[in-house]
Amino acid sequence: MASNLTDRLSRLVKTMRGQARITESNVQDMLREVRMALLEADVALPVVRDFIARVKDKALGTEVAGSLNPGQALVGIVHKELAATMGEGVSDLNLAAQPPAVILMAGLQGAGKTTTTAKLARHLISKRKKKVLTVSADVYRPAAIEQLKTVTAQAGAEWFPSQPADKPRDIALAALDHARRHYFDVLLVDTAGRLAIDEALMAEIRELHAALNPVETLFVVDAMQGQDAVNTAKAFKEALPLTGVVLTKLDGDSRGGAALSVRQVTGAPIKFAGVSEKLDGLEVFDAERHAGRVLGMGDIVALVEEVQKGVDLASAQKLAEKVKSGGGFDLEDFLAQISQMKKMGGLSSLMDKLPSQLTAKAQGADLGKAEKDVRRMEGIIHSMTPLERRRPELIKASRKRRIAAGAGVPVQEVNRLLNQFEQMQGMMKKMKGGGLMKMMKRMGGGFGGGPGGGFPGLPR
Repeated sequence: MASNLTDRLSRLVKTMRGQARITESNVQDMLREVRMALLEADVALPVVRDFIARVKDKALGTEVAGSLNPGQALVGIVHKELAATMGEGVSDLNLAAQPPAVILMAGLQGAGKTTTTAKLARHLISKRKKKVLTVSADVYRPAAIEQLKTVTAQAGAEWFPSQPADKPRDIALAALDHARRHYFDVLLVDTAGRLAIDEALMAEIRELHAALNPVETLFVVDAMQGQDAVNTAKAFKEALPLTGVVLTKLDGDSRGGAALSVRQVTGAPIKFAGVSEKLDGLEVFDAERHAGRVLGMGDIVALVEEVQKGVDLASAQKLAEKVKSGGGFDLEDFLAQISQMKKMGGLSSLMDKLPSQLTAKAQGADLGKAEKDVRRMEGIIHSMTPLERRRPELIKASRKRRIAAGAGVPVQEVNRLLNQFEQMQGMMKKMKGGGLMKMMKRMGGGFGGGPGGGFPGLPR
């Protein structure tokens, strides 16, 4: 949806230049484009109608500030209303209860409940410093209990054992008793899903809710379901007092309709979004920021958070000091830079968070190939001895052949890596003694404009 809506809106902004105010006719053009983009994104029709009516109401007759044109002003209104449709700001978990605070996970089979339970456990341990216990009340799906056991161990939480022969209610009450006796802060209950909504599922989850009295009942929904997500959300809303929604697989979602529809249908705020398959791939949902992503404004705040999380500031500082003092930039440092980028989720993850005008240049690039190139470079450096990494000038023909054989690549690839490294080394030398600003000026203020700048595989 993001790219679709962005493209449509940017075309409109261009056509509306030179107009001094927002009028009935230019609003109609704009809203037609927005309506089409939202319907293509699989947003529910009642939600689209309501959204369009609100935008029209806000836009008509709005005076345009001197520095903006009507198109830009309308994009601002659309951004504001998109954020309002998905919820106001950030809704955090309410854990203000006598420990253990019980969180019930509900949703259809395949929505990603079990993985999300582990991700949430990881989030509560790392961000909120809570002692977390998980339990599976899913006695129908083969290996559901084992799956939760595995991902809970990876998340660093504790797991309460259960058996497929047990009743879900008995499992949940036994886990609650265990959590009380062992002073756990939070109990996460993973419930059974079905391939479709049926009465037996609803009756079971109502029974669990009554027995546990959870502080949070989170509805887990697949962002790629689109229109179907709305029907599912309605059924769960009628059965349970939902307190929040978790959108999963948002990274694989090309349309994004669920994010707009589910909030309006359930009335419950979207609290988290699953943005990758990794256990730390759970973001606190911020409506304002997500609306920015949808409109192609990027999410610079998320990018900064990603960098802060993935970058080892101490080693970055150490490298800066080393370069400044005249110490050379060697292949060990080059390898460290590659691993830092991998920690941030790779190129595609970073690209997602940049504004569309910055990523436009990379549109034609094969990011998968670029990431493969990065992995290949890593393999080549790992095939070198510590001495070769510190002193790359020692790497002559025979050493190149040995390194190439060790990494499973042709000798040309080793030569290519060494050339790229030399260019980076040259850049580092220029940074020494305040040469960075001069270099930036020469490059025209860009980030990859110099010879060989940018990552391998990306356009220069």
